[in-house]
Amino acid sequence: MKVTFLGTGTSQGVPVIACECEVCSSSDTRDKRLRCSVLIELPDLNIVIDTGPDFRQQMLREKVQRVDAVLFTHAHKDHVAGLDDIRAFNFKHSMDMQVYATQDVQQSLKREFHYVFAENPYPGIPKVRLHEIDKNPFSIAGQEIIPVEVMHAQLPVLGFRLDNFAYLTDAKTISEEEKSKLKGLDVLVLNALRRESHVSHLTLTEALEWVDELKPKQAYFTHLSHYLGTHDAVSKELPNAVQLAYDGLFLTV
Repeated sequence: MKVTFLGTGTSQGVPVIACECEVCSSSDTRDKRLRCSVLIELPDLNIVIDTGPDFRQQMLREKVQRVDAVLFTHAHKDHVAGLDDIRAFNFKHSMDMQVYATQDVQQSLKREFHYVFAENPYPGIPKVRLHEIDKNPFSIAGQEIIPVEVMHAQLPVLGFRLDNFAYLTDAKTISEEEKSKLKGLDVLVLNALRRESHVSHLTLTEALEWVDELKPKQAYFTHLSHYLGTHDAVSKELPNAVQLAYDGLFLTV
């Protein structure tokens, strides 16, 4: 399994005007963070988790030629806004995009992208086939996927486990039942927004506490705001088994 971080950043905390903070003005390419997403490449199956506003740019940068399925964690705009750009893969492969999401997320997609789901669709719109998921395991082309529900303040958000790899974003709390799905991981990807407390996102300290409890062999932090600090500075504070992810980083799991 190859995992590529398409984006490791977030809209959270980004000012509307140009920012000249240490991160935003950094010359280190690891500090250039597009919105959070990941590509999972398996034999004969390419899966993207979330299509944020930067989805098209991410696909072009990584020269992705095929996406077979999209998994959505939740319906916030920084995770779904790029759905329209799946049409390139529709055209290239003459097939509908298989989209997996909860009932609530599907309802949001139908509101936000109503033209995609119209009874008499306009020619050339994205072609989507929706599959409803919940907290129960499901399979795509023989690959088992285990949803892991976390809470984003009061909003349920799904993370996903594939074999010994798990990807969680926009988490703040988790039940003991869902936590049990995260045992025995080789790689855990987890959000770590900033240092200061936040109502709906794990802080750096809280994310480290999750890692200490769950004990994956390796952990990578994503969904990083510029308030967290530069990649170089934060990396010096982390234990050996924990790293900051960055856009374009890829792993073999």
